[in-house]
Amino acid sequence: MTDEKKAFLKNELVLLLSKLKGDEKGKWGKMNAQHMLEHVSGFFKVSTGKIHFPLTTPLEHLPKYKEFLMSEKEFRENTKAPVLPEEPLPLQYATMQEAKDDLAKSVEDFFEFFKDNASKTTLHPAFGELNFDEWIQLHHKHVTHHLKQFGLIEKNIPA
Repeated sequence: MTDEKKAFLKNELVLLLSKLKGDEKGKWGKMNAQHMLEHVSGFFKVSTGKIHFPLTTPLEHLPKYKEFLMSEKEFRENTKAPVLPEEPLPLQYATMQEAKDDLAKSVEDFFEFFKDNASKTTLHPAFGELNFDEWIQLHHKHVTHHLKQFGLIEKNIPA
């Protein structure tokens, strides 16, 4: 399943997101489409160590968090990352195209970062240290959540 998720993230995600114009509202939450793109790009940057957050999960809870991560259970609507404020962050880019380009680069950088060492780890603030396969699982779970939020898919892919 990881190979299918990896292929989806590498080859299909940016194409699906390119359908967004920028002012769309999600089915839930406070982010518009550009906020969501910038948010997803930011978490690809977390996975490559370009953005750092401290661990927010108590160490004794990490095994349960990792169990959820590695399951096929979905994030619930309105799930909020513990390091993010209640309101969406200010937009980083002047245009939707700039946000799309940044996301495409962040995805590309992710695959390049782990290309020669899939076992190296970087810190996710809720799930702890994650290797390449764990990041694939998290990114897939995360982007699927947001693709559903903006009506770009109806069910998890790949099935």
